[in-house]
Amino acid sequence: MAVAARVSGAKRLATLVGCNYFGSQYELHGCINDVRDMTETLVSRFGFDRSNITVLTDEPGSDPMPTGVTIKSVLSDMIGKANSGDVLFFHYSGHGTLIPATKAHHGHRKDEAIVPCDFNLITDVDFRQMVDKLPSGTSLTIISDSCHSGGLIDYEKEQIGPSTVKSSTGAKDTNARFISHESLLHHLGGLSGIESQHVGDHIAHLFGDDASDKFLKGTQHSQKLTSDNGILLSGCQTNETSADVGPEDGDGKPCGAFSHSLQKVLAQHPGVISNKELVTKARQLLGTAGFEQHPCLYCSDANAEALFLLEKQA
Repeated sequence: MAVAARVSGAKRLATLVGCNYFGSQYELHGCINDVRDMTETLVSRFGFDRSNITVLTDEPGSDPMPTGVTIKSVLSDMIGKANSGDVLFFHYSGHGTLIPATKAHHGHRKDEAIVPCDFNLITDVDFRQMVDKLPSGTSLTIISDSCHSGGLIDYEKEQIGPSTVKSSTGAKDTNARFISHESLLHHLGGLSGIESQHVGDHIAHLFGDDASDKFLKGTQHSQKLTSDNGILLSGCQTNETSADVGPEDGDGKPCGAFSHSLQKVLAQHPGVISNKELVTKARQLLGTAGFEQHPCLYCSDANAEALFLLEKQA
């Protein structure tokens, strides 16, 4: 693996997705604000050109909407444009979920997925496939401000997480960015019209070839942790939920607790900051504020110490 390093003249490409699920029983309030704030941060601090940033939201009237196939298509195009040394970024704010593992060796474990506006789940297997397609020396940093987002890149090495940091218990009362397995089955079953207790059956029936390979092919990967340039900053551990908070906790507007904590850390540290430092400080901020979620970092050892988005040093 060629570790990503800042290259003069390299492209900086970004895709940001915010799903508020307007008018549904799953409605959130801060996800679109998250991606708008991060877009401005990418431009003002990290050298991204607006023409290289794609923002997808489910705000009424948006076209295209952030469906599963649209998100995967935009990410595939972004990766397809990349050359060695380019910096790629994906920010997702919305619901996350856990689904029963399709891999026999996972036993009773559940796997992670994000929930696009049409419920065509994008799974840990999909993100592993994306990372595997990166050109040598190109990084893909993923921020997922969603529930159960720890481990969202299948078989990425844990740097900060439940096995590396002892968690404390908070008491903040918040709205979680989480859709339960039972709710998924009920929602998808109502759309598909078929009888099945397996989420994957409904998704395959509804979306056909546009469904995740996890459901269509039972795609598996080696149990061996990989060393690559995928970098995941998750809003919480796999067994936790991520908070969607109101204006009182978001400096006057709804937002994701994790996304907001990242913005605060970056504002407090105008100099360069490593991926590991950023997640550690976000954890500290959320803990101090009483949030019961613990952000995680999954990446190679080298990328844990690398600068967030390979920011240019003064």
